[in-house]
Amino acid sequence: MIVLKIGGNNLDEPGFVENLAKTVARRTEPIVIVHGGGKEISQMQQQFGLTPQYVDGLRVSDEAALQVAEMVLCGMVNTRLVRTLQMHGVEAQGLNGMDRGLIHAEKLNHPGGDLGRVGEATHVRADILLKLIADGVTPVIAPICLGVDGAFNVNADHVAGAVGKAIGADKVVFVTNVNGVLHEDSLISHLTPDYADELIRDVVIHGGMLPKVHTALKLLSLGVPQVMITNLDGVISGSGTAIIPNSQPLTTKELHVK
Repeated sequence: MIVLKIGGNNLDEPGFVENLAKTVARRTEPIVIVHGGGKEISQMQQQFGLTPQYVDGLRVSDEAALQVAEMVLCGMVNTRLVRTLQMHGVEAQGLNGMDRGLIHAEKLNHPGGDLGRVGEATHVRADILLKLIADGVTPVIAPICLGVDGAFNVNADHVAGAVGKAIGADKVVFVTNVNGVLHEDSLISHLTPDYADELIRDVVIHGGMLPKVHTALKLLSLGVPQVMITNLDGVISGSGTAIIPNSQPLTTKELHVK
């Protein structure tokens, strides 16, 4: 059982959603999909005359921005994914964190400033997802979650981790546009937290890959057994960069794969 996290930038790539559906249709193990949609949220905000705002790279969600996020994530993106999956023979059901109280969240307090209606996941009703999976359904989850005083927009990476831990998934897979973490054009097939820290210090891991690795390490610390960073081809072949606990020793052969 795996959780696939799909980023908003990937969803904009021509043909990506259809290739994702074909990939999921080929897999035999149960899959849960968690998706973002940040790029489309920004575009829709601008269409409504709203200016996207950020604190340390995190989107600020005031009430107006939250309404746009709900419309894009729960409406446009979620239904597009479900529709395409169904057209490729995958029994898919769209959900968001508020449906049946699937994912509860609390306000995320950030030292850099107030993020508004941005939350962090605190509880996942695993029973709902496990029942769907037992019925042969692929859940497709938008990361709008339920708080005590209304909805919260939650980082999709963190929702994927919370879902993966709750349902006992074998791994959480971050689907990106690259096949994993690279070092001098060689794929690093396995990363432990200690090895990742070393590569971050040596600036081998940098740029857009840095936040992905940081998030993967956080999910590992929360109890997710393995996090994989890869692309759709890697999902099919089972290749990519696997982030695993320090307790699992690595060989030189495992570290780098041409």
